[in-house]
Amino acid sequence: MPQIVILPHAKLCPEGAVIDTAPGKSVCDVLLENDIHIEHACEKSCACTTCHVIVREGFDSLNEATETEEDLLDKAWGLEAQSRLSCQAIVADEDLVVEIPKYTINHASEGGH
Repeated sequence: MPQIVILPHAKLCPEGAVIDTAPGKSVCDVLLENDIHIEHACEKSCACTTCHVIVREGFDSLNEATETEEDLLDKAWGLEAQSRLSCQAIVADEDLVVEIPKYTINHASEGGH
């Protein structure tokens, strides 16, 4: 059974977490099921970037990103080569190390006007 290691995030997961999960679930669903309330403004429909994560280890084990996901990621805050939308990243058989970026481009949650 693969594990997802969540690196500490000041607001969402201050202590970090280690989560056992089954293959076939999205990273976003695994986080939400384990009380890590990652944003998902589009309700996981691949229409925003609020669930953006950086996969520090295990990136190549994930399903391939679609063109739509890649286009959206271009708009994400803190984009890196190992960035994924957590609602689209499906866990395989390998462990993952995931970082939730400090910011999103969701002005409502960031206090924007």
